[in-house]
Amino acid sequence: MTIQIDLSPDLEAKLRAQAAARGKDLCSFAQEVLEKTAHGGETLGEILGPIRRDIEQSGMSDAELDSLIEQAIEGSRRDRKLKA
Repeated sequence: MTIQIDLSPDLEAKLRAQAAARGKDLCSFAQEVLEKTAHGGETLGEILGPIRRDIEQSGMSDAELDSLIEQAIEGSRRDRKLKA
């Protein structure tokens, strides 16, 4: 099926930039976005992908990552108790 969509110049520019950042043309990118929307959005793996890459690039060990996460959890719990 082929569809035609009228886009504002600003929206078209934004979509073209996002497509180019992914190495895709606008039509392929639009089809991908529509398919993801129809299937309920991105998978957890796709959402976490950038975070996983950042962690790998940081060189952080598993123990350091565990410690960082534990500190964040403890900080969140402290903040919640202070607000209560």
